[in-house]
Amino acid sequence: MIMKIRNPKLMALMLSGILGVSVLGGCSGEKKTEEKKEVTQEDDSKEDLFEDDAYEDDAYEDEGYPDMGDETGNISTVGQFETTDIEGNAYTEKVFADYDLTLVNVLATWCSPCVQELPELQKLYEEMEGKKVGVIGIVMDTAEDNGQYAKEAIEKTKELKEKAAITFPLLVPDTGYLNGRLSVIQGYPTTFFVDKEGNIVGQTYEGSTDLEAWREVVENELANLKGEE
Repeated sequence: MIMKIRNPKLMALMLSGILGVSVLGGCSGEKKTEEKKEVTQEDDSKEDLFEDDAYEDDAYEDEGYPDMGDETGNISTVGQFETTDIEGNAYTEKVFADYDLTLVNVLATWCSPCVQELPELQKLYEEMEGKKVGVIGIVMDTAEDNGQYAKEAIEKTKELKEKAAITFPLLVPDTGYLNGRLSVIQGYPTTFFVDKEGNIVGQTYEGSTDLEAWREVVENELANLKGEE
């Protein structure tokens, strides 16, 4: 099947997914704790949270990510898992059953492009829910390496959720990292798709973009899932 790509931003996303190179806004997967600027409770305006100057520039340089095709190619399903959202509500793999296709956006609170993309993903969710397309965010820094909640990151995510009026789930990563799929991610944000049976489908996209580009990506991924030209 040949996918026709007319949107230059979509082309950038597709190149990102195929080549494993972030050509849009993205962050290294390793948190730079000494270099990033904290968003404190005093930063109570939406502009402070969603503009670039809320973060240090060198904390989210656009870096080339290694090609992950061989590593992720054998991970075909998210498997069975148990986790919670940032409010403590329980979630399992059944979260995917309500939608034909779910966009899974993997992000971190310290990553400026991730944060800036949240309002765009909310708009996408509102547009696409009627087409049986869901959106889920997985906030990687809300869990410590020992599996415990990272309280500071959870509180920051709650603040971002409120300011961006997010209504789609923002999950804490489960201890199995979605059958290992999350453990091979090299940078944030990274986005992939899951069907209603929990199978990982379509392309992987690295970097952030806007509603227009995401809309076209989703339409193409949905068409491919349904076997349409």
